[in-house]
Amino acid sequence: MRIVRLLGFTSLVCALFAGCRTAHTITASSPVSAHLGIYFVQGVVKELKPDGVTAVIQHEAVSNYMAAMTMPFRVKQPSELAGLQAGDEISFRLLVTDNESWIDRVSRTGRKPLLAGKTNLTASAREQRASPERHPLLDFNFTNELGQPVRLSQFKGQALAITFFFTRCPIPDFCPRLSKNFEEASEKLAVRPAGPTNWHFLSVSFDTEFDTPAVLRAYGARYHYDPRHWSFLTGPKDKITELAQLSDVAIEPDGAFFNHSFRTMIIDAGGHLQMSFPIGGNLSDAIVTEIVKAATAR
Repeated sequence: MRIVRLLGFTSLVCALFAGCRTAHTITASSPVSAHLGIYFVQGVVKELKPDGVTAVIQHEAVSNYMAAMTMPFRVKQPSELAGLQAGDEISFRLLVTDNESWIDRVSRTGRKPLLAGKTNLTASAREQRASPERHPLLDFNFTNELGQPVRLSQFKGQALAITFFFTRCPIPDFCPRLSKNFEEASEKLAVRPAGPTNWHFLSVSFDTEFDTPAVLRAYGARYHYDPRHWSFLTGPKDKITELAQLSDVAIEPDGAFFNHSFRTMIIDAGGHLQMSFPIGGNLSDAIVTEIVKAATAR
């Protein structure tokens, strides 16, 4: 795994907790499962990412799988995207396993005029500066999957892992992978010899209308969560949006679904940002390593 320094990151904890130490980011990849679903899809290219293997595509509804939306798709061979431009109408094959998804057989079928792009929701967050005063979100009552009020300030002294998701996300290597990371990390921490006990995971849903406490509790059960160490949070839309923006997470509603970026943060027991993962993928081992280190910090 490659670790690089994360520069210019105005995070939630800089504003909410004791301050920021130098944060880092880390990359990872996920294994491929043998359970394969195959779907044939039509869409329009909205953006080609600089990595050469990712295209943001506005696609039609995929029958018996997911609604129409705009989202990034990866290819395994860069040649699949060769010659494409934003605005190209395409057909492609979507392959989905238990752990990841990718597209292939990408074919240009036409051309569609481009509309003005949407505003990046994190722009204002990046302009914000951490306040030396106690941030009001620290003591705001969010609601967990048990219907109980939860304040971020109550976790001071614990190592935290925080991520953002929504339960209806259909792509296995997006939100389901984030939750799988917490499930696997929880299991590894629970059986670790002389492992820390002062740790907690927070999965924050930005689908505030659909993801009620009951929905979150049922979702958590699918991942065998232990409420003593893992909470699923919801709350008023404006407060969740503020929390996400301060954490540098971009969220755009797209019909009944959302386009969003990834962010898993590790906060040490002293309330400092220790690590930031701005990616999806299999991070469970890295989360365990960081939580063990974070639990001893003061």
